Amino acid sequence: MTSTYETLLSRLQVAFDAVEPGADPVLRTSDRGDYQANGVMALAKRLGRVPREVADEIVSVAQLGDVADVEIAGPGFLNLTLRPSFLDEQLRTLALDPRLGIVAATSPKRVIIDYSAPNVAKEMHVGHLRSTVIGDALARMNCFAGNDVIARNHVGDWGTPFGMLIEHLLDLGEDQAAAALSIGDLDGFYKEARVKFDADDAFKERSRARVVALQSGDAETLRLWHILVNQSIAYFSEVYSKLDVTLKESDVVGESAYNEMLEGVVRDLDELGLLVESEGALCVFPPGFQNREGDPLPLIVRKSDDGFGYAASDLAALRDRVATLHGDELLYVVGAPQAQHLEMVFAVARLANWLPDTVRCEQVVFGNVLGPDHKMLKSRGGETVKLVRLVDEAIERAYVILDDRGTELDGDEKFHLAEQIARAAIKYADLSTERQHDYVFDLDRMIAFEGDTGPYLQYAHARLRSIFRRLGEAWEPGDAHFALEAKAERELALGLVALPEAFTSSLSSLQPHRLCTYLFDVAQRFTSFYDACPVLSAEGALREERLALCDLTARTLQLGLSVLGIEAPERM
Repeated sequence: MTSTYETLLSRLQVAFDAVEPGADPVLRTSDRGDYQANGVMALAKRLGRVPREVADEIVSVAQLGDVADVEIAGPGFLNLTLRPSFLDEQLRTLALDPRLGIVAATSPKRVIIDYSAPNVAKEMHVGHLRSTVIGDALARMNCFAGNDVIARNHVGDWGTPFGMLIEHLLDLGEDQAAAALSIGDLDGFYKEARVKFDADDAFKERSRARVVALQSGDAETLRLWHILVNQSIAYFSEVYSKLDVTLKESDVVGESAYNEMLEGVVRDLDELGLLVESEGALCVFPPGFQNREGDPLPLIVRKSDDGFGYAASDLAALRDRVATLHGDELLYVVGAPQAQHLEMVFAVARLANWLPDTVRCEQVVFGNVLGPDHKMLKSRGGETVKLVRLVDEAIERAYVILDDRGTELDGDEKFHLAEQIARAAIKYADLSTERQHDYVFDLDRMIAFEGDTGPYLQYAHARLRSIFRRLGEAWEPGDAHFALEAKAERELALGLVALPEAFTSSLSSLQPHRLCTYLFDVAQRFTSFYDACPVLSAEGALREERLALCDLTARTLQLGLSVLGIEAPERM
């Protein structure tokens, strides 16, 4: 189906094009009508004409009679009120569409999303939360849109720390080390190795020798390295399962995966004449980047000790994603502190013609997770909060709330529901915040069943499903007509037909909070409808119409939450 917004826009666009090709109608939802087109004034100014005259001409050309009534307001605003027959047709079409008006892409794109990226032999903490949750939502949304999604979990699995980690593994013994790592005490393992490295010169020398052996490809050292990597990946998978995140072990493509490509990166940049030696290091100086003193800023590809840094592996990864994986979009869900680094990597890749202009390459920047004191979230001991602990605490809180509310569920069912509520609380608090902004991690607010929270939306869905349980009989969407005579019915209907626009806007802008805002608005519209319009006590066609509105609302909430990675329980 063609969405309500697209129908209005296409009709208006023809009329605007007749006055000036390519003129933007600037169509928005509005409280002055159902929609408002605000493009007349700018168009009239460019043409040197009277805005009302231009508005009259557009209205006379636009074929809107079967869709909306048009009123010219003020100097030339076009207020559009949808005709009852058109709104009825849109709702009846939605009721038969499992995708609720969101059309799958006819020309799917290959979208490669780089997100989460924890470090081997270190536990995931709150600093990994936003990348993981936002990245997973964008992956789900792209999948639902019909795009081919490739997830890349670019874990830190290479570098000098692995010398001391492997030596510590040998000191403990492989079995004992594997047991320690398998129960998730990665931080403890890392800290013990670090203490020994700082205090024991002999251990330090062994560790440095082990780094050399690792980088030279020594078979036994690589075998030991794989133990660390595999145990860490198994731990990451447990965390992703707790959060219901779609990342799989096969999505892990760490820094080490690009080792064999690094020499080629240096060679090809050199052949292109882009490499410059600076203080013993091989660098590229992309135009437009300067340090605080105003001097050109280098991207160091090969260090003075002949080692490779992050820039080399990031360039190799980007090149691989374009040349081998044939990505149409490359999305990097990475925090703001890495913005300049990634901008420079993208700039160098474009200079080398590894990143064509046809490929969208973008950093999906996000802010920080703050504590109640509005500082970086820390534990009481001042340490970074472990991600598993955040999830477990949210589950515990949700379980207590279910007890207090006297839920009829018990045992495994109640624990599973507590997990669903906890995930919704954590994910929605993150996703509903404009991603560039920081937000305060306040579990009491996040897990509440009232206000703009994930559990509130889950509860709204469960309330809707309870209506059909109380019906006492099976109900299927029939051929109900939507007269929408009550104001609250019409307001709810207008919210429901706006789902495709909200989804498209959220995905194209890479801003999940737009879809969250839409879902919260729909839930509020439903509450107003439910308070004003009896459903089960209504009779005949009115009852069928209101049941159909409830079913569409439940499906809208369920679909919208699911593409964000949030479950919609049937009961709460």
